[in-house]
Amino acid sequence: MITAVDTNILLDIFGADTTHGIRSANALRHCLREGALVACEAVWTETAVAFPRERHFLDAMRVIGVTFSPLEETAALRASASWRLYRSRGGKRERVVADFLIGAHALIQCDRILTRDRGFYRDYFRELIIVDPTERPA
Repeated sequence: MITAVDTNILLDIFGADTTHGIRSANALRHCLREGALVACEAVWTETAVAFPRERHFLDAMRVIGVTFSPLEETAALRASASWRLYRSRGGKRERVVADFLIGAHALIQCDRILTRDRGFYRDYFRELIIVDPTERPA
């Protein structure tokens, strides 16, 4: 089982978020017991900026067991199709392309995604299995 990890989960954990941190960490551990944890380049980039040094970020990702998983061409094209759908529905820019890349990566290259952003992914990636830590006991 390969689980794509969304940025919000990593920031919950690394930032010791008082509302979501414990649940996100527990859900991440649960997913790790079931297989691999990966993050695409959008998540990698969004999370790395929260650290003062690149080495600190890489060490932290290694400690929690998340590895880098670059986007494949088919996932990039799926992200484009979903972005196009969003724009055709009147989407203005509340969502950035990175959100669509993260969802498409999880759908095409992984078995599921660990995220708190379930509404967005359900709207644009209906086939994607979503693990939401807010739906699990802490």
